[in-house]
Amino acid sequence: MANKKILIIEDDPDVLQGMHIRLKASHYDIFLAGDTFSGVAEARKSEPDLILLDLGLPAGGGFVVMERLKLIPSVAIIPIIVVSARDRLENQKRALEAGAKAFLQKPVDDAELLAVIRRVLGEPAARREQPTVYDLGCI
Repeated sequence: MANKKILIIEDDPDVLQGMHIRLKASHYDIFLAGDTFSGVAEARKSEPDLILLDLGLPAGGGFVVMERLKLIPSVAIIPIIVVSARDRLENQKRALEAGAKAFLQKPVDDAELLAVIRRVLGEPAARREQPTVYDLGCI
């Protein structure tokens, strides 16, 4: 079975890199975009299974991305999780009304991010990882 594809639309290079590393380690195929225009273009090109979307993007912002994606049939149904540092009270309701499946406040805990991604993608919850024990015998 192929890995699920996730598009991260985020303009902060540190946040982008952190999410990229964590999601890649969880066996997702990752696509990246750093602004409104490239985010919409990359969504059309890669047709991901999920989009992680920042609201504070150059060239329009996350709400503009959501509006534009709704107009493109091939990507209109892709679920979106908004991941933003913007005021939760002001933006969460608006994001959910615009079609987002979830709203996460930055900084996001890795375990919470992965749990929400799995829930939105309809994947089973991760089992608690057990440490790997190696028997090296007598050294």
